[in-house]
Amino acid sequence: MPLRDQRKNQRYNLKLPFELVRTGSQLVGKVGETRNLSSGGVLFTSDADVYVGQPIEFMITLPTSAHGVPVRLRCVGKVVRTEKTEAEETPIPSSVAATLERFEFVRVKE
Repeated sequence: MPLRDQRKNQRYNLKLPFELVRTGSQLVGKVGETRNLSSGGVLFTSDADVYVGQPIEFMITLPTSAHGVPVRLRCVGKVVRTEKTEAEETPIPSSVAATLERFEFVRVKE
């Protein structure tokens, strides 16, 4: 019998610029890319060193609006899963799944 997806929220495969701003109380400033996104969480790639249960703050850059104004989502969540991957010659960034507990839209100042 095939396994059924039991996620609460529909996931969207979106590759958007991602910045890990803070882990706990420590500033990080690591960049990466989202792999998928839902109203309850995000899966992203990054070479940041994070652990399950750790609170994080991150920014997701959305495509430019119709008015040409860049918009970012400032988000707060918690790491729920990590998957470290390494190729033989070049390390591939880790995949990190995190909750999306709070967010706000932030306009990028030009």
